[in-house]
Amino acid sequence: MTAPPAGSPRFGVNYTPSRDWMHSWLSLSVDDVRRDFSQIAELGLDHVRVFPLWPLLQPNRTLIRERALDDVRTVVDTAAEFGLDASVDVIQGHLSSFDFVPSWLATWHNRNMFTDPDAVAAQLALVSALGGRLADAGNFIGLTLGNEVNQFSGAPHPSPWPIGTPEAEAWLTALLGAAEAAAPGRLNVHAPYDAVWYLDGHPFTPTQASRIGDASVVHSWIFNGTAQKYGGRSVAADRHAEYLIELARAFAPGPHRPVWLQEVGAPSNCLEESDIPGFVEATLRSAARCQDLWGITWWCSHDVDRRLADFPDLEYSLGLIRSDGSVKPSGRRFSEVAAELRNGSATATRSTGIVIDVDDDELPVRRAALSPRGAVFQTWVDLCTDGVDPALVTSKDAADPAALAARGITSLVRPDPARATDEAYSSANTVVEP
Repeated sequence: MTAPPAGSPRFGVNYTPSRDWMHSWLSLSVDDVRRDFSQIAELGLDHVRVFPLWPLLQPNRTLIRERALDDVRTVVDTAAEFGLDASVDVIQGHLSSFDFVPSWLATWHNRNMFTDPDAVAAQLALVSALGGRLADAGNFIGLTLGNEVNQFSGAPHPSPWPIGTPEAEAWLTALLGAAEAAAPGRLNVHAPYDAVWYLDGHPFTPTQASRIGDASVVHSWIFNGTAQKYGGRSVAADRHAEYLIELARAFAPGPHRPVWLQEVGAPSNCLEESDIPGFVEATLRSAARCQDLWGITWWCSHDVDRRLADFPDLEYSLGLIRSDGSVKPSGRRFSEVAAELRNGSATATRSTGIVIDVDDDELPVRRAALSPRGAVFQTWVDLCTDGVDPALVTSKDAADPAALAARGITSLVRPDPARATDEAYSSANTVVEP
């Protein structure tokens, strides 16, 4: 059930429980899950991504809780009752500004989650156990290694476990190998945040994002400098998710690797409330015009209840559904546009390719050039504003006529460095004027 409908992407949500948020995993209420999934299904969506917490699954390095595995299987089976497929995160990791790291990796027991042999062995065991528990569920999409765990590998995380690119690749390859062995034939992926594309020196790379795992995964947030520079409702903001999808396609090993827009949302610190439904629609329509798009999974299903403390303010308003179960205007718009696009939408003809300079290892010479303040991004915005639907292509492929022909690219545009400052990238989650 993991293949998208012919000619259209899938549409779903990242599941944020309406009661007690992810802390609901401490004492799972199937009745609460059924209520939430019923509301999601009523929007006409077809899948959820769920987030069991790592410390609850594996509170000790050599203890994987059977009850916790059972709870995850129960949630996946409950999704099937409502016609929903389910993707499951496993090394979880990080959510909505909170880290969920087991105590055997922290403080007195601090060890690098990416390189410590015992820590990696424990993660491999957890991936195998969870994949094995879910492998025969008919609605199980696959495993995601964890939500944006690349953020643990360096700045701006306050207490990172530093690694290099070879260590990042070894970690990804090992864990995804375990996922494939435990749940063969599923969509097993990893989910980096956008430093992988935009932050120079970041150990996780565009080629890893676009070549390791069963699909390329992108997470799109316009508070990363896009809205700050261009405005919350602008060509740049409305088409930021599309840009990331095309970045993933640029670094893919061939022209038809699937891309999953696994996380995208409408942050209230960048958008007026009245602008959010329009942003939702613009994002869906622009992303759906990309070739090889597996699906769009909105962040998120339900608002965080304001009785829970210490979330960044925008996190309380990102749901398509309020915590009381009422559907928001953004939820209605998402449902309506998804229903339309599910019936088929034309993909864009992208005969113009913007060239990304890469080195011999196919790493961008300047990842900052790809970021919202960079020359590549500015060239994308300029072309989109002029009515062109651009592709993105590495300088390696730009020199290969066969690679260009396979993607239908007939003309190339090389960004002018003078058009942007290529400032160092930072994801500034700050209030901006729309």
